[in-house]
Amino acid sequence: MNAPARSGPGKPAPADGLVRGWEVVIGIETHAQLSTASKIFSGAATAFGAAPNTQACALDLALPGTLPVLNRGAVERAIRFGLAVGAKVAPQSIFARKNYFYPDLPKGYQISQYEIPVVQGGSVVFLLDGQKRSVRLTRAHLEEDAGKSLHEEVHGMSGIDLNRAGTPLLEIVSEPDMRGSAEAVAYAKALHTLVVWLGICDGNMQEGSFRCDANVSIRRPGAPFGTRREIKNLNSFRFLQQAIDAEVQWQIEQLEDGLAIEQATVLFDPASGQTRAMRSKEDAHDYRYFPDPDLPPLVIAPEWVQRVRAALPELPAAMAERFQRDDGLPAYDAAMMTQSLGFARFYEAVRDASGEPKLAANWLMGEVSKRLNAEGVAIERMPVAAAALAALIRRVADGTVSHNGARQVLEALWAGDQDVDAVIEARGLRQMNDTGALEAIVDQVIAGNPKSVQEFRAGKDKAFNALVGQVMKASQGKANPAQAGELLRRRLGAG
Repeated sequence: MNAPARSGPGKPAPADGLVRGWEVVIGIETHAQLSTASKIFSGAATAFGAAPNTQACALDLALPGTLPVLNRGAVERAIRFGLAVGAKVAPQSIFARKNYFYPDLPKGYQISQYEIPVVQGGSVVFLLDGQKRSVRLTRAHLEEDAGKSLHEEVHGMSGIDLNRAGTPLLEIVSEPDMRGSAEAVAYAKALHTLVVWLGICDGNMQEGSFRCDANVSIRRPGAPFGTRREIKNLNSFRFLQQAIDAEVQWQIEQLEDGLAIEQATVLFDPASGQTRAMRSKEDAHDYRYFPDPDLPPLVIAPEWVQRVRAALPELPAAMAERFQRDDGLPAYDAAMMTQSLGFARFYEAVRDASGEPKLAANWLMGEVSKRLNAEGVAIERMPVAAAALAALIRRVADGTVSHNGARQVLEALWAGDQDVDAVIEARGLRQMNDTGALEAIVDQVIAGNPKSVQEFRAGKDKAFNALVGQVMKASQGKANPAQAGELLRRRLGAG
């Protein structure tokens, strides 16, 4: 193998995939760990975090005389995914042995699918910069995970943990349809949302439940595909984007320096922002695939597919379209409301209780998401009930409280209060609705700020904003800014 090649940090590729005249071509292979309680071919547990080798049974250890038995739950999850992406669910598929040696693979082969996978074709649709994109899927196949090699640099020792050996995976392979790192990340996020939404994978990237391999190449527009390099085991969306951008820059530099790119498997180092060649890339024939003699063909009856289809939840894309059609949400808002099933359900509860779909979406995308992100919690653990947030939104809609005041109410709700009206009264946040009192304040501000009045009449808009600010100050923030502005304009003869 050639000496390891390294690439450094790169700039994000634009949406059209052209970087310095080169077109970026990306395909992604995703390993989604299926949410079964036991492994794909044995009854051993799949729970994360157990002491090393405590969840590895005789079959996982490849002891003589053991035979694999396929997990029905893993197959059902594969069917669910295939139906969700509009793929063909193969009525009969074959398990194969993928032969290679690695210390954490006791059998010396991995049970996977090769020629006839269980899921064939399909596509994933998502939004990027407000535009709908679609990435075709080649296949999705069932396979077992390998164990894990653990290295102790201090003592110079290595160990093998086989808890993960035999954990069920669905490997989802895309076509090379993506033309930039931003599109690749948008695709990966949409796929992540879907598998979690369907309940087939918990999506925990830190624990390795959802990890991506990116196949990256470049070419001149219209030319044949270039030589690809595969970046392995990317377990965050940020690393996925950084790794692709770094790899693209390295490949451009190689070709522009007159050097060739060799097919290889590379690793991404987040600390240095570089990719590093690990080994020359194997092709299928290197693994000597052949049908596993211990496993009969997987036969999926049409009745089974129909039962799974009938139990499917409403999918994210369909729900987003419904929110646009029935609630009048823009496409971006609808996509944000369907970023997870929990988020969508919370939005529906707030929308129904408040009767204000757009305001509900705005608050969830804005103040609520800001707090959730700051605390690193999912919406399912949000301390404010949907009914309380809906009550707050109703008070914003009817003018009882200003947006600034509403933020203070949300802060109190987050801290444990749940009675919106009580918080508004206790903190004196009710907006001034007495027109006569507001008119008196406006007249007082006009009389006390002749310079700003003169500047406004001379065409300076900033002077008007200053006058509105004085009204808000004089009313101790209780004036309705829109109403104050309207009264000011009328009094100044501009309304």
